[in-house]
Amino acid sequence: MDSIKHAVELARSAEQGARIVQPHSVGPQGNASDAIREIRLNSAHLEKNRIVAHGGISGQPGRYYDMLRTQVLQEMDKKGWQFLAVTSPTPGCGKTVTACNLAMSIARLPERSVLLVDLDLRKPTLATYLGFKPEHDIIDVLEGQDALASAVVEAAIGPTKMLVLPGSTTSHNSSEWMASQTMATLLERIKRDFRSRTVIFDLPPMLLGDDVISILPRMDAVLLIAAVGSTSVADIKECQKHLQRTPVVRVVVNKTAGAAEEGFYGYGYY
Repeated sequence: MDSIKHAVELARSAEQGARIVQPHSVGPQGNASDAIREIRLNSAHLEKNRIVAHGGISGQPGRYYDMLRTQVLQEMDKKGWQFLAVTSPTPGCGKTVTACNLAMSIARLPERSVLLVDLDLRKPTLATYLGFKPEHDIIDVLEGQDALASAVVEAAIGPTKMLVLPGSTTSHNSSEWMASQTMATLLERIKRDFRSRTVIFDLPPMLLGDDVISILPRMDAVLLIAAVGSTSVADIKECQKHLQRTPVVRVVVNKTAGAAEEGFYGYGYY
């Protein structure tokens, strides 16, 4: 929990001082089997939404995410982990931006592949950030209306490709879905069908309800996203109570002073 202690110290200092405010055949293992729809992403849309790790631009923001990628993968490989949950104490910390950038950074590695899953059933925004409208989404899969392969898309920009299981429908029963056997079965299916991929789950903010607490036992590790000026010491300490049994690979702190000075939504990590 050293990383959380660092985040507590940073949040405390911020409180005391000024706040800085077309279908083709691609199976889950890359084989020609299930038909997965391919979508091409627009670089201008991505960069407008601070998605900068696709390799299409050069500069410090993308390198920061590459550094985070390397450290996260080293930790996950060492422990044999596949499922990484990305969450934050409260809204507005940049968890979805971080999840998208980390996934794209991993996808650029020649011997790596990634599946990015929108599990923020309260407010699914992955597809919006990436710039496409899903034909099917994770709720369709959970309700049995569509097969998993029908909802997954291959998102590509230049040579970078990753699989995405998007959300689009806000669920008023998100907490119940998270704790359901149906969800457990879906996660087991993902683990089996996409076993060669790192799977990144964009979860809701931890302190908005019991969604994250319900799903944490099924995750291998957590990446916690905080934000200077938005995340308080009390928020981080409350999250710490719920993370006693789930490893935290890193705490990312968004909206740092250096990021503001360089004109991007950057981060520090601990």
